[in-house]
Amino acid sequence: MSDYLQAHARAIDEAAARIAPHIRRTPTLTTDLDPDLLLKPECFQVTGSFKPRGAFNAILSLAARDPAPRGLITASSGNHAQAVALAARTAGLPAVVLIPEGANPAKVAATRALGAEVITAGISFENRDQRLAEEVAARGLALVHPYDDWDVIHGQGTAARELLEDRPDLTAIATPIGGGGLLSGTALAAKAQNQEIQVIGVEPANADDAYRSLQMKERQRLPRAPDTIADGVRTLSIGQRNFEVLVANRTIEAIVTVTEAEIEEALSTAWLRLKLALEPTGVLPLAAYLAGKLPKPQKPAGGRGPVALILTGGNFDPAGVARLLASHG
Repeated sequence: MSDYLQAHARAIDEAAARIAPHIRRTPTLTTDLDPDLLLKPECFQVTGSFKPRGAFNAILSLAARDPAPRGLITASSGNHAQAVALAARTAGLPAVVLIPEGANPAKVAATRALGAEVITAGISFENRDQRLAEEVAARGLALVHPYDDWDVIHGQGTAARELLEDRPDLTAIATPIGGGGLLSGTALAAKAQNQEIQVIGVEPANADDAYRSLQMKERQRLPRAPDTIADGVRTLSIGQRNFEVLVANRTIEAIVTVTEAEIEEALSTAWLRLKLALEPTGVLPLAAYLAGKLPKPQKPAGGRGPVALILTGGNFDPAGVARLLASHG
C-alpha cells in the first residue's frame, strides 16, 4: 500500500472511532435482484443520509481544538445541512447554513428544527460558494465544507470501511457523486485494503461534470445548476481535494452517468420491490446497476464477486416521490 493510501486509511480509522457514538452502523443487505449484489442503505443513518459521518468527524475535530471555533457555517442543498446542524448541536456550537432557494422544503425544515440558522434568500446553486465565502469573512465562523474537506472525506469513508468489514471479498463499490466527498472517502478506504477493488461513481447525465473531469483529467465546471431530480448532486464541480483523490491519484475505475428515466425506474424499484424509502440521489448506483452500466468485476479465479452499492439517503419530497411512483404504476 502506498504511503498516500496508508495515511488516509489511518485517518479513516480515526474517524470511525471518533464518530462511533454519534452515528449508526448501517447494515449490508442482500437482495433477490442478484445474489452478488449488496446494498448499504444509508437512508437508515442518523438524519436519513450518510452525511453525518463526515459532519461529525469534521465538527468534533474542530470542537476539540484550543480554542474551539465560535460557531460553524456551511452551504448545502439539505442533507449536509441537517448533518451539520445535528453535529453542531451535539458539540454545543451554533451553526449557520446557506441553502439554495427552492430546495426540498422537508430538508430545510429539518435543518431549522435541529437548531441551525438557515439562510435561503438570494442563495442559488450558482452563487452559493461566493455567498458562503462572504458569510465566512463577515461572521468569522469555521467552515465545514460539504465535500472539499479532508475531515469530511475521511468521515464519509467510514461507510466503505464498514462494508469491507462485513464483506472483505468485495470486488466493486459504486456510490453517487456530486462534489465527491463520499466517492473520495470510499476510494481511499477501498484501495487501502485492496487495490483490485473497482470503485465507480454514478451521476446524472444532466450533471456530468465529474464524468468529464475524469475524461479530461482536469476539473470541469457546469455553467448552471443541472436539471435533475437528484437534488443532492446538483453541484457545479467536484472539489479540489476530491479531484486529487479521484483523478490525480487514479483511485477510481470509472464514472458512469444515468438518465432521468433510469433514476425514476430505480426509485420505483427501491420503493416497491426492495421496500427502501430512498430519495432520487440515493438510488443513483441502483439506477446504473439496473441499466447494466456497472462493470462486471471478476475474482482472480474468474468467478464473479460481490458488488456493493452505497445508497446514500432517504430525505425525499413526499409529493414528488408519490407522483413518480404513481407514474410507474
